[in-house]
Amino acid sequence: TDSPCIKICELGRDDVCVGCGRTRAEIAGWTSMSEPQKAKVVELAGRRRSSLRHLSVARRQIIGKE
Repeated sequence: TDSPCIKICELGRDDVCVGCGRTRAEIAGWTSMSEPQKAKVVELAGRRRSSLRHLSVARRQIIGKE
């Protein structure tokens, strides 16, 4: 499984990377994970990224920038 890293490495207040959606622990443990573990992390990271995008849109709408 390929890393979901997109080279935008910045952890938010919740310790989730705003680029790939992985947690600090998932990033640190990536190289030692099994393929099934990596696949699960990729799935979870995708969900987190989707949630982050929805929150970002909602915030912009609230403050009138969209």
